Amino acid sequence: MDKRKTVQALFAFTTNAHVQGFLKGKIYRGKLKNVCVPGLNCYSCPGALGACPIGAMQAVEGSTKYGISMYVLGFLVFAGLLAGRFVCGWLCPFGLVQELLHKIPLRKIRMPKKVNSILKWVKYFILLIFVILLPILTVDSFGLSTPYFCKYICPAGTLEGGLPLLLLNKSLRTAVGFLFSWKLLILILVIAASIVIFRPFCRYLCPLGAFYSFFNSVSLYRYQIDSSKCIKCGKCSGSCKMDIDVCKKPNSPECIRCGACVRACPTGAISGTLKKKEKACGKITESP
Repeated sequence: MDKRKTVQALFAFTTNAHVQGFLKGKIYRGKLKNVCVPGLNCYSCPGALGACPIGAMQAVEGSTKYGISMYVLGFLVFAGLLAGRFVCGWLCPFGLVQELLHKIPLRKIRMPKKVNSILKWVKYFILLIFVILLPILTVDSFGLSTPYFCKYICPAGTLEGGLPLLLLNKSLRTAVGFLFSWKLLILILVIAASIVIFRPFCRYLCPLGAFYSFFNSVSLYRYQIDSSKCIKCGKCSGSCKMDIDVCKKPNSPECIRCGACVRACPTGAISGTLKKKEKACGKITESP
């Protein structure tokens, strides 16, 4: 197991270390649940010790008392400014699940550039509509709203929360209806897609990845290319499973900082650094 996979596994275990929850089928509701984790990790997972920032944001947005959580928004902005989508590549448990599924030895699909360039915008639509607007605009007479993304879309919630709780609680199994079947269908489709496409949920559906992507080019940690070393061989782009033209856009909004391009570069021209200057092929530009 490489360093990144080790970090992913350790972080997934640490943030879901409430073992008693899996044994008893009960959700941890202690003080740690008031703290957000950076990646997509379902609040309802029996082992979850922290709160998912997307779920937390929707819960507060759906309250007439608060409207928006400055804590959750501040946490997300801080994580974004610090590392951008490094969170996606190194700290998100559901990202790890997709990568492990992709290791199943079946023929892989590389999405055509035109299709990929269109589908990547879906996650921004989901962020805007299902995470921000609907929870704010559909508050009922009691001052409550529905966490639309969690309830109707999120496959991580079904995998980490829904399925374990159903398996551990017989009473819940008798209450399963259409909504769970719909969520299970989404999960099955994401699992099937993950086997043949690298991280399809992260690419096309994840609102958390969409939020972090806004900070990729300005985050404290980002990729840089030393133009004096770059020989423009294209090996960096060829190794990128997110289909990024690394030489032209090393800090693309789609980059999850997995490091594949760094390892593929024969001259060591690419590096992940905290420096203030970003070097692209053929020029050096000041970062914002």
